[in-house]
Amino acid sequence: MNAARIADPVHSKALPDLVAKLLAARQESLVLYHRLAALKPFLLMEPAQHLLRRFQEVLVDYLALGLFEVYRTLDEQPGHSPYCQARDLARRLYGHIAHTTHAAMLFHDRYEGELSDPVWANLDSELSRLGEQLAVRIELEDRIVAAIRGSDATLAA
Repeated sequence: MNAARIADPVHSKALPDLVAKLLAARQESLVLYHRLAALKPFLLMEPAQHLLRRFQEVLVDYLALGLFEVYRTLDEQPGHSPYCQARDLARRLYGHIAHTTHAAMLFHDRYEGELSDPVWANLDSELSRLGEQLAVRIELEDRIVAAIRGSDATLAA
């Protein structure tokens, strides 16, 4: 039987596919973040609450994909792997990335469930702080992604 294997990037655990999924999840998170931030002042609670909930879901998916898929897969790379430089970089940056994850999860938890008026009133400043943390995370992730893609280019050569 000589059937061709069809790659399934949605379910793949290969690093290039995981990176593509991470970047797509990150993009979706950022789009929702910007749409939510554009609603300020947050006077119309119904549309803002709906968008906030959706953003929270997508944000958690993005954070989990990074931690439980990309970084775990990188960390499991053996020393002779073409991804060992990316693995070592990810290990060095992991503490900083974990800090941004913690900040994002604090935001998520603070805005989970029914929101009181004082909590709702702080959404603008909390989104700003979250945006700063996401910017740090993106910068760190981009360094790791570049290292992975550099390894992919070496493999293709």
